[in-house]
Amino acid sequence: MFFSLVRTASAPLRTRPQASYPYFVPRNSNGSLPVYSDIRNAGTRHLVLLRNIDGDPNALAQDLSQSLFASGTPESSKLKINVVRSKHLIISGGRWKNDVLEWLLRKGF
Repeated sequence: MFFSLVRTASAPLRTRPQASYPYFVPRNSNGSLPVYSDIRNAGTRHLVLLRNIDGDPNALAQDLSQSLFASGTPESSKLKINVVRSKHLIISGGRWKNDVLEWLLRKGF
């Protein structure tokens, strides 16, 4: 038997969003955004990890801190964002994985 390994139909590649940002969040090999939740200290510390950022992660951290939650809300006062190894973000202060995912989707990633 002969099997062809040639792909006939493939999914379109994701390109950068229409707006020009100094950062880009590429999708992982499964096609999902690289946003992960991490629970530590026996469930008392909740973190959101945003991995493999291309470009300027400090600009992404600043955009997230300014526009993820409205200013003056309790969530915005708890939000803390750290840049790790100039490629990853650690967001602490709450269970905000879904909020970060929705924010990235609104931005066009």
